[in-house]
Amino acid sequence: MKKLFQGIVLAFLLPLCLRAAGNSSASAAVTNSKDTLLSTMQQELQRARGELGKLDPAPYFMSYAIHDQSVEVVVGSQGSVVNSTHARTRSADVIVRVGSPALDNTHGENRPSGISSGLVPLADDADSISHVLWQLTYSEYRKASQTYLKVKTDTEVNAKEEDTSPDFSQEASETHTDYSEPAAAQDQRMLEGMVRRYSARFAKYSYVYRSTVMVMVERARWHFVSTEGTRVVAPSVTFRLVIEAETQADDGMELLRVETFQAETADHLPGDAEIAPRVEKMAADLKTLRSAPLAEPYDGPALLSGRAAAVFFHEVLGHRLEGHRQRGEEEGQTFTKKLNEPVLPEFLSVIDDPTQRALKGMDLAGWYEYDDEGVPARGVEVIKNGVLKSFLMSRMPIKDFSKSNGHGRAQPGFMPTGRQGNLIVTSSRTVKDAELRQKLIEEVKRQGKPYGLYFEDIEGGFTLTQRTLPQSFLVLPILVWRVYPDGRPDELTRGVDIVGTPLAAMSRILLTGEKTEVFNGICGAESGSVPVSAAAPAMLFSDIEVQKRAHSLNRPPILPPPGFEVSESKDAAKIGGRQ
Repeated sequence: MKKLFQGIVLAFLLPLCLRAAGNSSASAAVTNSKDTLLSTMQQELQRARGELGKLDPAPYFMSYAIHDQSVEVVVGSQGSVVNSTHARTRSADVIVRVGSPALDNTHGENRPSGISSGLVPLADDADSISHVLWQLTYSEYRKASQTYLKVKTDTEVNAKEEDTSPDFSQEASETHTDYSEPAAAQDQRMLEGMVRRYSARFAKYSYVYRSTVMVMVERARWHFVSTEGTRVVAPSVTFRLVIEAETQADDGMELLRVETFQAETADHLPGDAEIAPRVEKMAADLKTLRSAPLAEPYDGPALLSGRAAAVFFHEVLGHRLEGHRQRGEEEGQTFTKKLNEPVLPEFLSVIDDPTQRALKGMDLAGWYEYDDEGVPARGVEVIKNGVLKSFLMSRMPIKDFSKSNGHGRAQPGFMPTGRQGNLIVTSSRTVKDAELRQKLIEEVKRQGKPYGLYFEDIEGGFTLTQRTLPQSFLVLPILVWRVYPDGRPDELTRGVDIVGTPLAAMSRILLTGEKTEVFNGICGAESGSVPVSAAAPAMLFSDIEVQKRAHSLNRPPILPPPGFEVSESKDAAKIGGRQ
């Protein structure tokens, strides 16, 4: 199961998930001859290679990666700071491959055998760092060699696999050492002031039962060396602001609004003049949602905003374009046999370009220079004019794709796999965005439906790609409107999810708007949680299916919130008097 969310819980996990997303470039690389960390990693790797190379089985590939991260996190609610933390960590990933590129210990379901992880001393003490790497390397070699024996046995006794591609691709070595400082550390008091200002705005609304504002600033430097000769040092910085507010309807349904802002620096974030009205709209939306009618199962015309369409494509299409999903008996392989065949309407094209740093003036969360296997990031045209052209590749080859295209990504502690970075959808069949509503109404009338649906905002979603499960997806809208063809005002509804299967859903796109909107979020999958972006214009579908969302029956709080007792009592008295 793959998940995409923008909320605060996963945002807490983000500081340990980021990688080379900094503000440097290969042409502007800066070297540092006094990098004790890099030189120690290289020396210990060479020593391990020499000694373990005498054993049988011997490793044919090894790599060390160390993630040096400094994180400031401030969380607040109701105008007060509830947590203010500064932390620094260094973690190491040691990868060992035993056997040969054609068949090694990571084959099939054994990929976790390729990596061991642990904490590294914060000080640049060569002896201490070497000791940790030595421990991790020996532990990893033992795990890898034992697993390789099992892989060879399984290969001999099992039937031949459908895709007999190698387990590891051959790639050119890379050198990129950038020691530039991405940004100065943020003043913790400034972050706390920001949290207080935004969280205090919810205090005046009695119906907002829970609200949280989090600011996270992560500065990191990634060191990577391999026995192939690759050396990469890259800085990164991420500034993330997440605002959440929640209430409950009388029937117990929990109602959530989330706004997320992500950039490389605080200067790239919207200012108070933009964020404050967004906070007020969140509160207003929650009030309207509380009294909104429950949605019913529906199958008919629908319009997705650009943000909703971006998440839709990330879930429904993007995950099925990730290279490793095209091989293995457990994967559904939705698009594996459709190379050079239409998979989308001919007016749609899709690229995934992690080298694109911003779009429409907005920083993209999925930007990076080198992937987590030390391969340069590259833009990939996966679909051109509706026709499938490529997949997002790590160093795990698949049939007809023997090389990586720089999409091997992972959270520290996980083996990299082919993952999305910046998935961008473009269209050649567009109308002005102001005309899309009328196009929706025309389609509703043509089909004789009582109404159409407009999906304004979303929370996230998830998808299933394994063949043992239904090949389905689920997108989690927050704001959904019924649009009536007879001129009645639009009606907000609640408790609805978009569901379906990918091949059917993608064939029902009729046209798009002109304006591209961006969704920045965190995607969780087999290789852990990584930051991603998706961008798309608003889209009109001839048919989308929705289902009722499950919810608890816990009633809202019986007592009014502190400070609202008088107003609540007066309201109750007025109601009693009218009765």
